[in-house]
Amino acid sequence: MNKPFDILLWDVDGTLLDFLAAEDISIRSLFKDFGMGECTDEMLKLYSGINAAYWKKLEKGEMSKPEILVKRFETFFSEIGFVGVDCAAFDKAYQKRLGETVVFRDDSYELVKSLKGKIPQYAASNGTTVAQTGKLTNSGLINLLDGVFLSEQLGAEKPSPVFFEKAFEKIGNVNRERVLIVGDSLSSDILGAKNAGIKSCWYNPLHHPNTTAVRADYEIDHLKLIPEILGLK
Repeated sequence: MNKPFDILLWDVDGTLLDFLAAEDISIRSLFKDFGMGECTDEMLKLYSGINAAYWKKLEKGEMSKPEILVKRFETFFSEIGFVGVDCAAFDKAYQKRLGETVVFRDDSYELVKSLKGKIPQYAASNGTTVAQTGKLTNSGLINLLDGVFLSEQLGAEKPSPVFFEKAFEKIGNVNRERVLIVGDSLSSDILGAKNAGIKSCWYNPLHHPNTTAVRADYEIDHLKLIPEILGLK
């Protein structure tokens, strides 16, 4: 079978790992640690929406990561009527807790393990260095990947082409037509692929409609379909 790709880039949050599940566990546990009582489902839903909106600002270059990390909690606590919370301290604890919380998507560990040695695999993430290093280490994925590219370390966020240019500089001798990124975000992973001139696969397990002008080369609802796209099945 023809093998169309030489390099596989994995998004982490929402693709290899279940970010929303980890977010849920981490926020609820920190409410207890900080003596705030119970974080209700309604509170968590509110926070998740606020957080997503701030990350969109990051992707558009409207705010820096240090700004959004604290501002999202300032907005959240303000809206639920909590005053006097040290949002910087809460975020620092949150990053650490996220790194300790591992929830896989679609048996992703076994999939990455099965592909090891068949195609170079790299993580490509906008997540913080603290959280992502923790997740990749505690999940064991760090031992299966050929490298990890984090936006804080590269100095650019997906979907900026600079993120990919710096990643490819580190890989060396990259034919962009033979690079595939798999991710759940149209505005980060798929648009980033278009900006960088590489192929993309939109991981869309909940079958969300694509109402944007951004189009992926492939769309899947389960990670088990990746080997076929790679020509390895």
